[in-house]
Amino acid sequence: MTRPKVHIVVLGGTITMAPQKAGGIAPSISGGDLVAAVPALSDVADITVATPFLVPGASLSFAQMRQVDALIDEALAGAAHGVVIVQGTDTIDETAFLLDLTHRHAGPLVITGAMRGASAAGADGAANLLAAVTVAASPAARDLGALVVLNDEIHAARFVAKLHKALPSAFGSPDFGPLGHVIEGRVRIALRIARFDAGLAAPMPDAASVALVSTGLGGDDRMISAVPDLGYKGLVIEAMGAGHLPGNLVAAGEQVAKMMPVILASRVPGGPIFASTYGFPGSEIDLLGRGLLSAGFLSAHKARLLLALSLGAGHSLAEITEAFAAFQ
Repeated sequence: MTRPKVHIVVLGGTITMAPQKAGGIAPSISGGDLVAAVPALSDVADITVATPFLVPGASLSFAQMRQVDALIDEALAGAAHGVVIVQGTDTIDETAFLLDLTHRHAGPLVITGAMRGASAAGADGAANLLAAVTVAASPAARDLGALVVLNDEIHAARFVAKLHKALPSAFGSPDFGPLGHVIEGRVRIALRIARFDAGLAAPMPDAASVALVSTGLGGDDRMISAVPDLGYKGLVIEAMGAGHLPGNLVAAGEQVAKMMPVILASRVPGGPIFASTYGFPGSEIDLLGRGLLSAGFLSAHKARLLLALSLGAGHSLAEITEAFAAFQ
């Protein structure tokens, strides 16, 4: 029986970090060394590996992710049955969603990392890498879009979020839970989701500059009002609750929405932006009526990515509205 082929692309992150003379841990373990440290991988698939760069997850850039997107497309258009991206957990929920926006292959695309460095007691990197390769090699994971696999849980890119700063169980999908698990070396998918099309064909377009402004108790409108003069092409406002802003921010939000797309998201992890419940100034009915667009189930960070790529692709306001409609 021919074993599946899985291509691993290592970008850095905690999973590649080891102690440094100057103190702390930093990316220093290559993809080849990472794979060699997990001999059980060869029982699952024929492995190839690339290490285009080694950086912390927080330092990944749009330009680097466009490079990664091209490597994924090349691998899946060739001999690979699936691809695993290994990176830092700070941005896994963002990069997975970013890659999902242009991922059109049926072959599994799996993103993984680790919460503990390679030299830490109870390091989780090897187990996460083995689980990720197991998913990438499995026919059960085909046509599910980009997936995030950590702690033996399989999450959809559009729903997953980092919910804890330290625990190996840091990742979850607040609205719907994981799609499945890896148990006894077997991929068990309990929930299949429909693929979505945000109108962003591969290759990944350049990302436009989009501002993200978070609101809080007693906030004022200066940051929202300043966005157009700072050269941004779009704005995501991380509002409160079901999509609510303090009344004194409403006029600024409406004014900016006349100049560029403004997306209304929420700092609350679970649930969608409401559409028709509250009617006070600054409520979702009020703000959507003033031209702001709903992020739906998307977090503010993921809404920023969708808007940045849509604007970078030259999409009109109508096309951007249609793209966000897929997440309502």
